[in-house]
Amino acid sequence: MFSQTVEYAMRAVLALAAGDGSPMTTKQIAEVMRVPQSYLSKVLQALVRGGLVFSTRGLKGGFVLVRSAEEITLLQILNSVNPLQRIESCPLDLDAHSSDLCPLHRRLDQAMEMVEKAFSGTTLAEILSEQNPCPTLQQQLLTLKALQNPKE
Repeated sequence: MFSQTVEYAMRAVLALAAGDGSPMTTKQIAEVMRVPQSYLSKVLQALVRGGLVFSTRGLKGGFVLVRSAEEITLLQILNSVNPLQRIESCPLDLDAHSSDLCPLHRRLDQAMEMVEKAFSGTTLAEILSEQNPCPTLQQQLLTLKALQNPKE
């Protein structure tokens, strides 16, 4: 249902939220979240344009979140890279549908409404605070912390 771009954006922002607040390079995020670096660059630029991520150049440059993990919702991430479009009128422009949606488009719009509600009510902080039975993601987050603090 969601594009690869949306998933990569969510994984990238999750990586930034899990860090210590210092800038992370595209390479670091790509390695930890197992995302192709060249594609991730484009995703991160969309997140910058969407106002969720800030980028700095230079030796200590990289990407950081603009706001805290408590303030960023999954819906904001989704809308930064692939805005959710609700169905307001029949996409087929059928006169018989007038302003009412047909049963198919009404159900599609209802599904998008459920996604919109679920994602607008879920922050990055909530995702990070949940118990995670998946050892792979846990290991990735530990690797992230080790990359940011190599002397510890």
